[in-house]
Amino acid sequence: MNIRIATHSDLKSIIDIYNQAIDEAFCTADLDYVTVSDREDWFKQHSPHKYPIFVAENQNVISGWCSLSPHRPGRKALKSIAEISFYIHNRFRRQGVGKQLIEYSLQEAPKLGFKNLYALLIDINHASINILKKHGFTQWGHLPEIANFNGKICGQFIYGKRL
Repeated sequence: MNIRIATHSDLKSIIDIYNQAIDEAFCTADLDYVTVSDREDWFKQHSPHKYPIFVAENQNVISGWCSLSPHRPGRKALKSIAEISFYIHNRFRRQGVGKQLIEYSLQEAPKLGFKNLYALLIDINHASINILKKHGFTQWGHLPEIANFNGKICGQFIYGKRL
């Protein structure tokens, strides 16, 4: 497996993986599919030198991705924290892709000036919670009963790690 900075040509694969998470529910708070054009601005905001998107590639197939995103953009006192998000293609789950993407991000984040990373997760997304815990993230907060998945009410956890 190769992990590298995403290029614009990867955006379709990134969106396909994200839409798989929407299909499964409880992996993201989005309820409707997104398109490449929906995510163009998001992609442009992820500069490889400050807020990268990393992709894992297996035999020329994007098997997962991980992004570091700004927290409260423009607020300079918060410039050393970033949100980490990760999504794995259904075909490649439970094969170490998420583990390697998180480890790679943890290695790269301090080089980009980050001292803290945090993740926002639906509170019943046990797979993501468990992988974050294995990498030293701890629960920093809980927003109870804020997400409505067509009648199924869930909360959102904040898991963080000081680097």
